[in-house]
Amino acid sequence: MSWNPDQYHLYSDHRLRPALDLLSQVNLMSPMTIYDLGCGTGNVTAILSQHWNKAIVAGLDSSESMLEKAKKDHPALEWMHGEISEFSPSSKANLLFSNAALHWLDDHESLFPKLLKNLRPGGVLAVQMPNNFSAPSHQTLYDLAQSDKWLDKLGHLVRPAPVHNIDWYYDLLSPLVEKLNLWESRYFQVLEGKNAVLEWTKSTALRPFLDALEGDDVSEFEEEYADLLLEAYPHREDGATLYPFSRLFIVAQIADD
Repeated sequence: MSWNPDQYHLYSDHRLRPALDLLSQVNLMSPMTIYDLGCGTGNVTAILSQHWNKAIVAGLDSSESMLEKAKKDHPALEWMHGEISEFSPSSKANLLFSNAALHWLDDHESLFPKLLKNLRPGGVLAVQMPNNFSAPSHQTLYDLAQSDKWLDKLGHLVRPAPVHNIDWYYDLLSPLVEKLNLWESRYFQVLEGKNAVLEWTKSTALRPFLDALEGDDVSEFEEEYADLLLEAYPHREDGATLYPFSRLFIVAQIADD
């Protein structure tokens, strides 16, 4: 999947807030080694480095374009190209931090225990994932992709919701960790722009669908989706768009042997 750093940063303040909310719940005094999994352009990685300025902080991402911007904006930090599913560092972590990345991966039943094994004793896995897959922004996209017109080209991209409910993560993680903090927040995001939710999804949920199309199909599918979004998320009286967005948070700490 292609990533556009500039498109992703259109609503950077809204995307950053959940990361800060997650960070506020990480109770580590002086971690030595921190990895930011799915670091994107490195904004959150830089915040982690500022928060724990004596730690070795590295960002991992699978997108070369995102890492290129990260290296340009934050040259003093360490950047790694790779897949989260294959993450196996030579030096285990005191903190694995992942903001809005793990929902792109399937099989959380295997992924989360595997990540925990990369922690040092007393280490923390801190995760934030969008949990908005039943929202109109996503359901209209999936319904359109599975319509007769687009099914052959896009139907294979529709996948079951990758994020489970909180109970599921509790049952998975509680036998493996010493402390577990789980919560969900719904952010009522006030977005500006002619079709703000379209611009939001163009850098995330919509991206794989556009990447799979060629020629006029790209603009045609985007226009059809844009019309559906304007129906689902009409402008308020002041011209803004209110976009509710649910996110799931996990802070899991393993035992300190």
